Amino acid sequence: MLRSAGSVWSVICTPVPAGGHLVDLVRLAGDTDVAPVVDTVDPRTLAGDAVVCEPLRADGPVARVRTSDVWEALGTAVTRQVIKAATARENYRRFCETYGERYDTAAGPAWLFPSPETVLALSDTEFDVLRMKFFRGGLRSAAEASLKAADDWAGMTGEQLVAAVQSVRRIGPWTAGATVADVTNDYSLYPFADLAVRTWAGKLAPSVDWPKPEPEFGRVWQAMAGGQLSEWTLLTLAWGVRHATGVAL
Repeated sequence: MLRSAGSVWSVICTPVPAGGHLVDLVRLAGDTDVAPVVDTVDPRTLAGDAVVCEPLRADGPVARVRTSDVWEALGTAVTRQVIKAATARENYRRFCETYGERYDTAAGPAWLFPSPETVLALSDTEFDVLRMKFFRGGLRSAAEASLKAADDWAGMTGEQLVAAVQSVRRIGPWTAGATVADVTNDYSLYPFADLAVRTWAGKLAPSVDWPKPEPEFGRVWQAMAGGQLSEWTLLTLAWGVRHATGVAL
């Protein structure tokens, strides 16, 4: 479930017999008809080394819904800092169910990410009870910045937004890049040499001698992807999710 231009939308993905998924967007609240944007990346358009591209092509197109609200993307990225993906998902779900707004959808109840006002009203103890002590400083800084700068952020290019978000106290380059990739679906802005990309690249194409250090891997990945850095990165992350959990869109 997502906010978009002042309205709240459910996003329900249903498998279809021919393969892939149907993405259904339904407005649950608000007066605007600006639905979240769904981008589809087709791996058949990939160019480059077949050892990487062929497994991505075999998995087919990936559809991804942009997170329209910068605050929601930023807050979510903060909760993903320095922990395993499974733990981050548990923290996110628990945080939303405890302090986010609940809506009933065709797929059952769902919760929005808590608003910046809600986050700023939480006590240290309320964070600690949810095992969110590590994230409370970053979430508070992000919430304060969002309330002050949301209108400015809305008019920025992806590169400008990365710089603006990274200027927020307690927000580093990984969080800023992940936030803006989530908002734009431009994964050339994602920290494409992070552990997730390195891990899935290694499993996707184990015959490649991938460099272990992050800077060296980043240079190799960028050179191999060329002008399709966003597509390579997004599709590789989706490939990893699918092969780890059996689900990806």
